Amino acid sequence: MTHPIPNSPEWFCVRTQTKREHIAAGHLREVEGVEVFCPRLRYRKATRRGKIWWIEPLFPGYVLAKFSLAEMERAVTFCQGIRGLVRFGSEIPAVPDSFVESLRQEVRARSEGDEELFSVSPVIETGDEVEIAHGPLQGMRGTVVSVAPAAERVKILLEFLGQPQAVNVDLFSILLPRRPVP
Repeated sequence: MTHPIPNSPEWFCVRTQTKREHIAAGHLREVEGVEVFCPRLRYRKATRRGKIWWIEPLFPGYVLAKFSLAEMERAVTFCQGIRGLVRFGSEIPAVPDSFVESLRQEVRARSEGDEELFSVSPVIETGDEVEIAHGPLQGMRGTVVSVAPAAERVKILLEFLGQPQAVNVDLFSILLPRRPVP
């Protein structure tokens, strides 16, 4: 195991104020000698106002910052929007460079311009068992027969009044099946 050079910059997990991760990251970026990574995900969500885009941090309440702990701990800790560094007892563990670089590459590969922002879409396939979450058929379960991603519509086969019925529903009105993480 290689040990870092004393006082060399390392990545640390920094606690932020709730729902202010991107603001805290902006303030940290203004501190000389601090590099920040604050990945965020963007997704569509159905609301009463219709479908809207939501942006949330990948790690709610935290950002990753690279700095020399001996030289910059105080400046980082007292930066606006920061609650402190993640500690285990009196120890402040570093986050491995390999983890941060791997995460950055993954986010960059999925991003659309902003290297910290990537979009995610629901994944649904023919044959999936789903439950309708909204509308007059709420609570009914069925099997996906077809998916029209461009129109954001799904055709589901439901058992209704003793007969199988094919019903078209909005993609955002169903509960998606849980999938194992690859």
